[in-house]
Amino acid sequence: MAQCYSLENETKIQTLLTQLDNREILIPEIQRPFVWSTNQVSDFINSLYRGYPVGYLITWLKSDVPVRGGDQSTREYLLIDGQQRMMALWTALYGKEILNKNYKRQIIKISFHPVDEVFEVKKNSYENDPKWIEDISIIFRTHTGVVNSINTYCEQNPTVDRSNVDRNINRLSGIRDNKIGVIELNSALNGETVADIFYHINSKGVRLTSHDYIMSKMAAIEQYNSPKLRKTIDYFCHLAAVPEEFDNLAADSEFADSDYFRGIAWLSDNRNRTDRLYIPTYTDMLRVVFTSEFKRGDLGDLVDRLSNDSAENTFEKLENGIQNYINETNFNRFVMILKSAGFVNPSMVTAMNAVNSAYILFLTLRTQNVDPDQIEKLVRRWFVMSVLTGRYSRAPQSTFGEDIRGITLEENENTSVYQKAKSYLDSLERIGLSDAFWDELPQKMQTSTKGVYFNMFLASQVFQNDKGFLSHTMTVDNLLRGLRHIHHIFPQDYLDDNDIPKKDQNQIANLVVMQGETNISLRNTHPAAYFSELRTRCENGESAYGGINDLEELEKNLKAHCIPQGDNIKNFEIENYDKFLEERRKLMAVKIKDYYFSLQH
Repeated sequence: MAQCYSLENETKIQTLLTQLDNREILIPEIQRPFVWSTNQVSDFINSLYRGYPVGYLITWLKSDVPVRGGDQSTREYLLIDGQQRMMALWTALYGKEILNKNYKRQIIKISFHPVDEVFEVKKNSYENDPKWIEDISIIFRTHTGVVNSINTYCEQNPTVDRSNVDRNINRLSGIRDNKIGVIELNSALNGETVADIFYHINSKGVRLTSHDYIMSKMAAIEQYNSPKLRKTIDYFCHLAAVPEEFDNLAADSEFADSDYFRGIAWLSDNRNRTDRLYIPTYTDMLRVVFTSEFKRGDLGDLVDRLSNDSAENTFEKLENGIQNYINETNFNRFVMILKSAGFVNPSMVTAMNAVNSAYILFLTLRTQNVDPDQIEKLVRRWFVMSVLTGRYSRAPQSTFGEDIRGITLEENENTSVYQKAKSYLDSLERIGLSDAFWDELPQKMQTSTKGVYFNMFLASQVFQNDKGFLSHTMTVDNLLRGLRHIHHIFPQDYLDDNDIPKKDQNQIANLVVMQGETNISLRNTHPAAYFSELRTRCENGESAYGGINDLEELEKNLKAHCIPQGDNIKNFEIENYDKFLEERRKLMAVKIKDYYFSLQH
């Protein structure tokens, strides 16, 4: 068998970047988005500066292969491995935009300290700090970049050793002359073989996952509409995250003229990001499609299926699952179910695997024509249960597999899929949401992070149509759909004055959501003082702060926000702060429990 590659001469970085700029090197569809962190970019530049080895690039001279943007390559070199390194150089040295894993265009700016020879991701503080060159790309973008940078730096730092600065800035500039080895794959290789090579490469960067391999395999297989299915996944996730990119994606004329593209075009019409509770990555989408359609949880199984003799049947099922996933009615109805559970702001949806599992259940029931009302009740219970118990926080793939078997297991031919799913959820509730769980919940809520339990409490308030803290008219739902204002019941300045640690100041039991105007009014007021004023005004029929002017309405509002009620105002004195937090956590836990069990009605 002929050797599948040859080792080319080492090539200067500047030459490679020029080839990239001139589209002599292209990125094929089998490649991933840019997934490096900004710190990884900074570390990579530092490695080059110090002359450390940075591995090889792998290219493939091949025609008629899909490349990024929807074009076909002619006789250009395709970059099979090294995209992360090349894009890091592209953005850091030349100030070019890259598309990150969230489909956002960004320029990663790296700063350099010429005296200490330190690289950092650019911070705003560096703009006014003459000791830093805030953006190293100014050195590379013009012919006079080096000289100008040296002169400017020495003028702004007159006490530095000019020869030292000269040497280090020139050394940085010399990165463009560093050489990287290039391995060229045999042009006779087919796309599937190249995808396999891509998958098995062991590099220093972010390692490939099954999801990456599936996407690269789909791009490389020419049969079964595979490349278009791959683009459907990629473009759907792209539009879900950045709908304003529709026109750019439509420039891929061949794909834009397909039913696949028309099937996702509806995303461009919904530009209200507040309503975008579910913004999936291609990993999320693949997981949902595979588990709902193939009734398996481990995506490694799909890797095997794409590589064996049953590929045609695999692609038929894969296409069916993708079509169900991207269907406008399915997707929007599912999001409405999340909202009906009280999750109305994207910041509240943090457990993405819980969202994925709920969509798997939704699609499973939907394809079996289960009554929509039954689907809504069961799916929202499932989602909230998954979040509360952290069901997918460990070994998510095996848990997905266990769950899909649990809701589809053929125990009795006369048992509907809805009855199976309900019975399985009941069993998970008995185990995961036992009396012991609810008894321990107040202790679990002793945290300063506005995470799962705080969001669950807010969802319970939305579900029960509670008014905002001290608000006469504005609901928690209204506030969360707009600009939510988190207020400390015991103000931070007041707690600072009493030497209360930050972690205790920001306990979730000290937080409420309220109108901005009320928040400003109460910003530094002692709680005992403003609660006393509130009661006095309400007793006299006068409005205060959020417009409440009735004592009964005030008591109802405080109860809705789980504010401990006592016989006197001393409950809000600083010496009772810990007791206040403890009592409020208990009340919040009871409210969450009542909320959860009301979801089934």
